[in-house]
Amino acid sequence: MKQNGIRHNVMQGSTSDPKQHAHRLLDQLGPVQLAAVVHLLETMAQPDEDGDTLSTAERKAIAEADEWLKHNEPIPHEEVLAEFGLTMADWEKMGKEPLPEEPRNEAYR
Repeated sequence: MKQNGIRHNVMQGSTSDPKQHAHRLLDQLGPVQLAAVVHLLETMAQPDEDGDTLSTAERKAIAEADEWLKHNEPIPHEEVLAEFGLTMADWEKMGKEPLPEEPRNEAYR
């Protein structure tokens, strides 16, 4: 069954137990789809003790920036913007404008 463009599986005799329903749906997936779902579940099941969702590379970049700041003065935001030919007014305007829509990949519809 399709509702709002989303395919919903309607199963005869389905139970109200979400885990059993999830197992039945998983049994219907092919190997590539199953691998994607497993990756998603692994990501969702990871402990999120302090709300930290940073990757290892992001954590490393932040640590490097923190170390740099121990030995250098911070660079004002206005100075960084000026290097790109922008002003704070430009920055604020950009923050209010919606991002352009990206083309959709038909394979994921």
